[in-house]
Amino acid sequence: MATPRAAPIAGSSAAPINSCRNRHCPKCQSQARDDWLAARQAELLAVPYFHVVFTLPAQVAEIAFHNKAAVYAMLLRTAAETLRIIAADPRHLGAEIGLLAVLHTWGQNLHHHPHVHCIVPGGGPSLDGTRWVACRRGFFLPVRVLSRLFRRLFLDQLQAAFEAGDLGFFGELAGLAEPAAFARCLRAARQLDWVVYAKPPFGGPAQVLAYLSRYTHRVAIANSRLLSMTDTEVAFRWKDYRHHGKARVMTLDADEFIRRFLLHTLPDGFHRIRHYGFLANGHRAAKLALCRRLLDGPHPEPPARPAQDTIQQRASERCPCCGGAMVILATLPRPAPRRPPFWDDSS
Repeated sequence: MATPRAAPIAGSSAAPINSCRNRHCPKCQSQARDDWLAARQAELLAVPYFHVVFTLPAQVAEIAFHNKAAVYAMLLRTAAETLRIIAADPRHLGAEIGLLAVLHTWGQNLHHHPHVHCIVPGGGPSLDGTRWVACRRGFFLPVRVLSRLFRRLFLDQLQAAFEAGDLGFFGELAGLAEPAAFARCLRAARQLDWVVYAKPPFGGPAQVLAYLSRYTHRVAIANSRLLSMTDTEVAFRWKDYRHHGKARVMTLDADEFIRRFLLHTLPDGFHRIRHYGFLANGHRAAKLALCRRLLDGPHPEPPARPAQDTIQQRASERCPCCGGAMVILATLPRPAPRRPPFWDDSS
């Protein structure tokens, strides 16, 4: 760890030691996750929460890999738009909903598998904002309807991005740069069943936070899944969901393991956690206050803000390089001021 700029000589006592602060590192980001979770805890409502997952088919996932920033943003946006449109339909719910969406790009075997996890409160304000509309017990929205709308919205936006020249195609996909070939690709994608599935609802807000603590700041593989490593091979555990989640061990050449891990690096500045609907950043506080009023629930007390001297103290106790907490080992004495050189005025 780099020596802090302050006078004390310090070492980090926080885990992980020598944090690189890279968001793709399996050991780092713990402080960022804890701060983020504390903010989300104040936003939870006393309603059931649902977990809906939107997945891109393999043919479209290949295009996404060559155009990460554009297509990943499109995936997050269309997943949220799909949920909001169907929820606003009076035939299904007739409410304005809010949701938190988290992008994951990996499967258990580290192959490229882009999908979005959406955490959604089970209801929302009516479209006129006068009452709370709750979903049916244990049921949120029909996944088949969600799947078809998601497919249409996504492919329409993909076509628009192609026509605007915002997509690039390389290697085996270079032929898709031709409009006729790209049109054939979209026609084939429209014939597929796009996977949207709803997991069992969470038992309550505490379970929501437990889930978020595991998934929001997750990376492609955690250290706990690694079994062994040599100069040439890496072995890790994975679940084979095609065979009922059976636990298996996979051994890869070191180069292949690194290649698969690097498939999941995100473009600089890309936000893989986003909020939509009444949880959108622009009006979240006002919308949550309306939701609690309609639910006739108490407004949670805002977390106490630490005093300014405490904030400054905490800042001084963190390493300026890695952000970890520091422990003072010794303090360098201030050197005595240097005296000006002696000048002989008679010379």
